[in-house]
Amino acid sequence: MKSELLNMQTLPPDIQKLISGKPYETDSMGKSGSSVYVFDDCVLKIVDARNKQFREHNDLSVQVMRWLDGKLPVPKVLCYEADDDFQYLLMSRVTGKMSCDEYYLEHPRELCSLLAQAFKMLWSVDITGCPRERTIENELEEAKYRIENNLVDLEDSEPDTFGENGFENPEALLTWLQIHKPEYEPVLSHGDFCLPNIFFKDNEVSGFIDLGATGIGDKWRDIALCYRSLKHNVDGTWGRKIYPDVNPDLLLEELGIKPNHEKIRYYILLDELF
Repeated sequence: MKSELLNMQTLPPDIQKLISGKPYETDSMGKSGSSVYVFDDCVLKIVDARNKQFREHNDLSVQVMRWLDGKLPVPKVLCYEADDDFQYLLMSRVTGKMSCDEYYLEHPRELCSLLAQAFKMLWSVDITGCPRERTIENELEEAKYRIENNLVDLEDSEPDTFGENGFENPEALLTWLQIHKPEYEPVLSHGDFCLPNIFFKDNEVSGFIDLGATGIGDKWRDIALCYRSLKHNVDGTWGRKIYPDVNPDLLLEELGIKPNHEKIRYYILLDELF
């Protein structure tokens, strides 16, 4: 993380009162485009919400966070304010280490056992009354919107997704996804189950962060994104070190479920449009 000046005078008064005088750092790891400021005991996320759809999406995400309070170790909403241009979310800070910490990457059996624990915690939550559901149809509609509004980042895709060995363009990928929709298996889904978003402490799951896509969804979406995240955190794609002895299939072994690589591939491809 690096330091970056936060203009306190532009913040809503209630948030100013809660963080005034506290030291902070800027978290630049995420890819959401938001500004994230990390304090000792809380985190401030500032989101550009001039787009109506983004504004509604963020409002819903906060509803989900509040609904999850007491059900899972997630950040607590301390204050949520908005003006014409931005939304300001102040939340408690999760403790522990990211699951992509070097220690866990060097101990893959322990890592995958804890990741499996995180999955089972999500799946154990009664989804009755959850404010958001992301069915496959919902996801494809949102993907279509993103394509039509040039929001798909082709430079952030897997090497073989587009081009000579892949799909001609995002429209071709969307068509394939619409034709090959898998069976829907609804659970409480994190929505962005990547290693930096899952925290461990004292050999237990201590927290889930980045809940912007959390809601009812297909269990294999989370498995797919975790599988990809695990793979790229050990093969040198994300990070400077290669861990040659780590096999992502160990995750499926620890989950005790039969591998479904077709669904894993489907949800990795779907995520290319987000």
